[in-house]
This record gives sequence, structure tokens and C-alpha cells, in this order.
Amino acid sequence: MNRNNNHHHIHDLCKKHMHAYVLAETSDGRKIDGIITGLDDEYVYFAVPIEQGDNQPFREDRQFGYGYGYPDYGHYGYRPRRRFNRLILPLAALTALSILPWY
Repeated sequence: MNRNNNHHHIHDLCKKHMHAYVLAETSDGRKIDGIITGLDDEYVYFAVPIEQGDNQPFREDRQFGYGYGYPDYGHYGYRPRRRFNRLILPLAALTALSILPWY
């Protein structure tokens, strides 16, 4: 498959799976899971989950907290924690795309 056909094939896959949770593989071997949020002729836009690491301890925040005693909440109301980062990849860098289950 030549480069133009592969670019067109990946573009069609991204378009077909818009707003779906996918696993994307890049030409340098990286694997990225995320939700496709946008697409144009050159780039694909992802919302990728932020990992819960040792430096980000898991906390059981209430859905509608009032901010008393929680450092992530401002003094003037609820501020939800961020769960996704935006990632923009060139279509030319993608070699494979597969759909993933949400759970």
C-alpha cells in the first residue's frame, strides 16, 4: 500500500470512528488510546485520558462538593478535575487504528 492510499485509508477510519474510543498506533511504535474528537485533511484530534499515577493519588470526591477542606476546589464554587488532555497527531504518523470498548 503506497503512502497516499494509506493516508486516505487512515483518514476514512478516523472519520468512521469519530467520537469513539480507539487505540491508535504511530509509525514510531507508540500506542495511544483516546477518543477521536476532530479530524481534518492533515491532523486527527484526540482526547486522551489522564493517568492516575503516584503523583496524582486517587480521591473519592463527591459529585456535588462545596469545596470545604478540598485543595482542588476554589473558594468560590465547584471546579471539576481534569480527566482528559488534548492530543493532535498528523495523519501521516498513524499506521493503525482499532476501536476499544468503553469499560
